[in-house]
Amino acid sequence: MDTMSEKTPVNTTSTAPTTTRQSADNVRPRTGPQQRLHFGNDNINTNNAITDEKHGLTRPPPAPFTTSNGPANSNGSAHGQRRLRASEEFDRRYDGPFGRPSMGMTRRRSSQATLAIPEGAVATVGGRRSTDVLGSPTSPTIPSDNNNNGILDLTTGATSSAERIPTFQPEPPALNYTLRTRKMAIFLFWTVIVFDSVAMPIALYFGLWYGVGPGNPDDERLSANTVFSIVTAALGGASILEYFLRFWRLYRNGSTCRIPGVENRWALDWFHWMFSLAWIIVMIELIVGSVPDDPYIRLLSTPLLTMLYVFGTLMLAIDTMRYFKVPAPVRISSQPKGAQMRPGIYSLIEDICAVDGSGGTEFRIALDRRYEASHVFRAMLRRLGIFWAVGAQGCAVLTTVLVFALTNVDIAYIIGWSLPFVWAGIWTLFTFWYVKRELKRERTLWAAEAAKGRSA
Repeated sequence: MDTMSEKTPVNTTSTAPTTTRQSADNVRPRTGPQQRLHFGNDNINTNNAITDEKHGLTRPPPAPFTTSNGPANSNGSAHGQRRLRASEEFDRRYDGPFGRPSMGMTRRRSSQATLAIPEGAVATVGGRRSTDVLGSPTSPTIPSDNNNNGILDLTTGATSSAERIPTFQPEPPALNYTLRTRKMAIFLFWTVIVFDSVAMPIALYFGLWYGVGPGNPDDERLSANTVFSIVTAALGGASILEYFLRFWRLYRNGSTCRIPGVENRWALDWFHWMFSLAWIIVMIELIVGSVPDDPYIRLLSTPLLTMLYVFGTLMLAIDTMRYFKVPAPVRISSQPKGAQMRPGIYSLIEDICAVDGSGGTEFRIALDRRYEASHVFRAMLRRLGIFWAVGAQGCAVLTTVLVFALTNVDIAYIIGWSLPFVWAGIWTLFTFWYVKRELKRERTLWAAEAAKGRSA
């Protein structure tokens, strides 16, 4: 398989010398005094040329967006077609060991109408001479069509001098993270969580209610309000402790698990904000349910359902917005505001493994590289996101119906505090099986593509 390349028409109408800039680790569209590429059918208004005061050069202004059917209107559409957003390459990149340079260098936004050419990587256009990436003179000729619309191969000409892209990657970019060495820590953590969020509320309710509470009229020493005040006060100790521990890991100076490129200590990750919202709602439920003299036992059975509703709803919202190509309204962990969204489960994996799983900022970066490089990996996360979001909503709805429909309040209380964990266990087992299968398939397809490319 030949190396895939993305080709962008080059504007050849400018008569002024071209200035270029080079970044050691990134090729991004920029504004300012630099060479700009325009589609060959763009109409450049040379009367509105912009002067570069610093370098004494003149360059044309950005061309209006056009399509084969004619120029676009003011909102960026042409005959019903929307202008492509800069982040659209998330789902339109070339993948595999012979893909474009997203595996070894920072993402380049390729779907914009204008692109910057790094200094030293400009080939000849219309017979003008250029230099290669390392600065040595060269005189390659850019392939052009019959209309003299220059075509620049950005895959071969846009690599930086600091980091050259290899011919192929022998295997998918590594995540540098494994659960095998963390089995005991995971087991102990979830043992404490299950005890704190399942065994304790059920045991305290039946022990106090039927031992010294209203359920034992012969020896009633505690009122119903007192019983549930004790139960409510004992709930969520481990979860609250974990909440403040992960907050401190993100907030402290020199944090090693913070979002890459974010220096604001209050810029917590997406999972922490979701967790905060869920806990606020849970606290309101517990207060409202336990304050009356006759507590709302059924309402006090729903904290786990609230967690499912919050996480499931937000994940579904993200996946829905992603499907309709709505840009991110806010920063979602490593995904900046305005970027095309990734699956809802992506940020949860990134944040939990980086902070709670001690993967650090390095894991966030490695996950981003793997997501960009492998279409199998991206498809796997899309399916898992829908699987968990729909499952969470389904479990929450089913449990809510049982809690408020069953006549026996004791059974309803048990179901409210136990069924979500049963569902989570089943979903986790299936996820392990599915991920192992897909990662094996990913390695097989990647190796086959690499072998085919080397033999071509």
